Amino acid sequence: MNEHGHTPRPSPTDRSAPDPELAGLLAPYERIALLLQGGGALGSYQVGVWETLAEAGIEPNWISGVSIGAINTALIAGNPPERRLERLETFWSRITRNDQLGGLGGFDFLRPMIDGWNAFAAMTLGQPGFFKPRLPNPWLLPRGAAGATSLYETEALQATLEELVDFRLLNEGPMRVSVGAVAVETGNLEWFDTGHPVKPTRIDVRHIMASGALPPALPAVKIGDLHYWDGGIVSNTPLEYLLDQDGDRSALVFQVDLFPAQGAMPRDMGEVMTRHKDITYSSRTRAGTTRFAQTFRLRQQLRAALERVPERTEEEDRLLADLRRPGVVDILHLIYRTRPGKRSSKDYEFSTRSAAEHRATGRADAIATLHRREWFNPPTLAEGVKTHDIHDRRRS
Repeated sequence: MNEHGHTPRPSPTDRSAPDPELAGLLAPYERIALLLQGGGALGSYQVGVWETLAEAGIEPNWISGVSIGAINTALIAGNPPERRLERLETFWSRITRNDQLGGLGGFDFLRPMIDGWNAFAAMTLGQPGFFKPRLPNPWLLPRGAAGATSLYETEALQATLEELVDFRLLNEGPMRVSVGAVAVETGNLEWFDTGHPVKPTRIDVRHIMASGALPPALPAVKIGDLHYWDGGIVSNTPLEYLLDQDGDRSALVFQVDLFPAQGAMPRDMGEVMTRHKDITYSSRTRAGTTRFAQTFRLRQQLRAALERVPERTEEEDRLLADLRRPGVVDILHLIYRTRPGKRSSKDYEFSTRSAAEHRATGRADAIATLHRREWFNPPTLAEGVKTHDIHDRRRS
């Protein structure tokens, strides 16, 4: 242990070699994807997941995020492997604060009150390196005035991202990167994607900030002729976007979510508000995978029909060749489970202690997931897609 009583974590340069068994399990997949959901202060959970994947030698070739997931995406893809964890730690250290009630933190029964006070501090004081309250308040400004459409300024976030992210590397590096945002004028969810086969985007700091511009707190970001808000308004996870891509590449997907779809019946108003937020922002994983499985089966039926055609055209032969190599999808779903006593303000409670807890939970969940080696077996053609979640007993 060090002088503070903590066991040091291995640095990026002294990690053990990747597990050869795990490397073999990854080999059948043409695409390894990491999908990061939005969720504000809960995003440090994704740091723990990433730390574990990196130690295991798992290198995604596609990383995609929404909101805080887009920020973590940029910090990972916009740095060389040996600096990624360091940059993530720098970001989360910069934007969090120590408990505002100091010494009371040792009393667990006071934790809900302390968390609430920390969230209140974030609302009133802002967060260093991230956002600060607008002065004067936008409600006092005339319609159309600069600053009249958001409660906070985000120049600090722009400076933080420009310091910690190498956008040239993000665009030209080995990872395909995509982040989602909603066009304010059209209401459409758009994906800025460096690897799009038709219209690739060269992502810069505006695209990352647009993905996390949650109204009315944060201002819309102008890109081209349109303004953009947080992608989570329409879809808080990149899963459906990935499933909508070309269907002939097999994929192992690590889907890292910050709001659970499943949960207990609330027993007081605080739990009602928390559960409401979880349902609102949770992933529609089952709906997306069901639609993909249906499409997958239809493609297989079309393949079988074309196989029976005695004389095919050139176009039909090309289609058949594509259908003969279907891309199955295996989803390893990691979901942050709300600690008892957490309030609906959990996504803007930016205390240093909570961030450390979220990270530790993400690490524990990722380790438990990687231990389930049987989950890495690709789905059969009859299945098309499979989803695994260590917290879902129905799938364990």
